[in-house]
Amino acid sequence: MRQTHRWPLIALGLSALLHTGTDNQATAAQNPARDPSGVAPDPTADTIVLGMGCFWGAEKRMSELPGVIDVESGYANGEIEGTYEAILAHERARRRGADEKRNHAEVVKVRFDPARVSLEQVLAKFWESHDPTQGDRQGNDVGSNYRSAIYTSSPEQAAVAERTRARYQAALTQAGRGAITTEIAPLSAYFRAEEAHQDYLRKNPRGYCGLGGTGVAYPGTASGVDEAAESPSPDPLDGATLERARQLVMFEAEYCGACKQFKAEVLDHWQSPVPVARSLSFSAPTGWTLDKPLFATPTLVLFEDGREVSRYTGYDGDATRFWSWLGGQILTPEQRRIAFEQGTERAFTGSLLDEKRSGTFVDPITGAPLFRSETKFESGSGWPSFFDPVDGAITFHEDVSHGMRRVEVRSASSGIHLGHVFEDGPPPTRKRYCINSRVLSFVPDP
Repeated sequence: MRQTHRWPLIALGLSALLHTGTDNQATAAQNPARDPSGVAPDPTADTIVLGMGCFWGAEKRMSELPGVIDVESGYANGEIEGTYEAILAHERARRRGADEKRNHAEVVKVRFDPARVSLEQVLAKFWESHDPTQGDRQGNDVGSNYRSAIYTSSPEQAAVAERTRARYQAALTQAGRGAITTEIAPLSAYFRAEEAHQDYLRKNPRGYCGLGGTGVAYPGTASGVDEAAESPSPDPLDGATLERARQLVMFEAEYCGACKQFKAEVLDHWQSPVPVARSLSFSAPTGWTLDKPLFATPTLVLFEDGREVSRYTGYDGDATRFWSWLGGQILTPEQRRIAFEQGTERAFTGSLLDEKRSGTFVDPITGAPLFRSETKFESGSGWPSFFDPVDGAITFHEDVSHGMRRVEVRSASSGIHLGHVFEDGPPPTRKRYCINSRVLSFVPDP
């Protein structure tokens, strides 16, 4: 349900509204005829409606809690029609000042067995799974439809919600975090979301994954939360064991399909000069600093001198886009001009022009091999020249710029511009790969 950064934008299926008018206050547990499963729910089950930002990640995280029977995505407590298109259109109108009606929040309706999990345990999971201090937003998702909320069905539920808010606020304050903005109110309207949004991350394992919130644990008490029943938050990485000058950290989640895809397609072949580490914690390495809370997985954060300088969130199989981001952070301005703008260094100025040692010339971002030193020759052109690349290392592209027709050469791993290839090289290939020094790194043989 993304407006600005969705990976990828899904096509919406047609779905009838299941709750309208005065029936909007009914939950599936209270109205078996409206349960989309077609099965009358256990009458002993309880239900609460929670807003945690995007409901895709919220649905998945709440369903992981033992004792939760079912989690459904929906829209709640607005004054308009409860559909995806209507909510987005209304939020745009609100921002323009064209409509003051209250918008719905994206929510999940959590049905749980009180004999197996208490309401306080459900709410502990709620507090820990998002950042409740952000007002009308959650991470990059901005708007009143992404507000944090607890919508209750009884005074007893409201009392538990208020009590857990106070306990979690105390924990946040002790950790130096801000004030909770979560709305706690009776459920006044509820619409089941379109079918395309139900179980979205199960249907689309490479889609947007909610990561969690502040990293502050909900404090256990004798009143109901069994700390042993909750999985402990993973410890953050030890900053002392990392490369403080420049370090990349991949923040991931255990069941994140996009994380597994990134690992298989990028991390498992990592040769970049930038060291990378993986973390299941959503806290910065000890002694280091994140610029802002993490909100989705995978998120790749580049740290320099122990502080975040940039981040890359999400992965949909476009490795070249990731490498372009990393290159934009670690290359010099002159390198970026050549790599991303098809620039050219001045002849006879390249630092690798006279490099004659045995070794490998590699991509400066990915570290992937491009040319071996035994294929380098003196062409007199003023640029490093090679007669043969490493197999599969480069791609070829037609270039008709500057009134010429040439064949451009790019790195297959990162997609950056390297130079051009000509037909006036030495045997055995008769090719001359004319390459800019500034988009090469040299790794000497041991």
